[in-house]
Amino acid sequence: MPGAERLALAGLALVAGVAAAQPIPAAPASCDKPLYLTFDTGHMGVAPLVADVLKRQQVRVTFFGAAEKTLTDGDSLDNHWAPWWKARAAEGHAFASHTHSHAYWMGDERTVEPRFRIRPSAGAFAGRTFTWSAAQYCESIQQASDRLAHITGVKPLPLWRAPGGKTSPKLEQAAQACGYRHVGWSPAGFLGDELPSEKYPNDKLLAQALEKIQPGDILLAHLGIWSRKDPWAPAVLEPLLVGLKAQGFCFRTLREHPDYRAWIAAHP
Repeated sequence: MPGAERLALAGLALVAGVAAAQPIPAAPASCDKPLYLTFDTGHMGVAPLVADVLKRQQVRVTFFGAAEKTLTDGDSLDNHWAPWWKARAAEGHAFASHTHSHAYWMGDERTVEPRFRIRPSAGAFAGRTFTWSAAQYCESIQQASDRLAHITGVKPLPLWRAPGGKTSPKLEQAAQACGYRHVGWSPAGFLGDELPSEKYPNDKLLAQALEKIQPGDILLAHLGIWSRKDPWAPAVLEPLLVGLKAQGFCFRTLREHPDYRAWIAAHP
């Protein structure tokens, strides 16, 4: 599909998603087999589809936002996508930081004060390696959180996820000192949408998830992966949600996760 046509269709889907936004009915209070589905940002090409599926299946999730490069020649937290994020807030989803510049932790420096080797993959300094202080890393966490608050009108959770899940005890301690708990994912919750589709086809990833996911798992997917040739979400997301619900699972945001409830309450 030509680029202009693809972008036009994405724009129409975005507008339709905003117009139709309304609260997703809350899940029943009783939930013996909770799951916590999370999405990290990406190129946003499947974002309208993801929103449609979540609304149709009445599933609330937690989105971790970073200002990543998109198919629309901007970033995933820019003004083009602001209506999409605001619509998700109206539906009752939760939000948290993925660091503004999608800043990968590369290692701890051996210094008295905590310092970290960091490589952003988004923004003006993408691909360059820097040494950041704890305050500088916290600033990137805070910047994404502030931007999400601005475009959604909802205060994000005091949580963050390191890009690639790459972190260290020292970095997590530094982030906690500035008010943010780190959130990873469960082993079975790695849904595989960033793996090469040649080796990990969608049908294999779906079957694996339906077999291995356990109650309490945090699940991870993305709003668009550049490297995967056969996109995951269009083929897998809805069958996965339907299949998990058929097994008696229910979905919650991280607001309700037992490991984070007390932290969230203590950091309003």
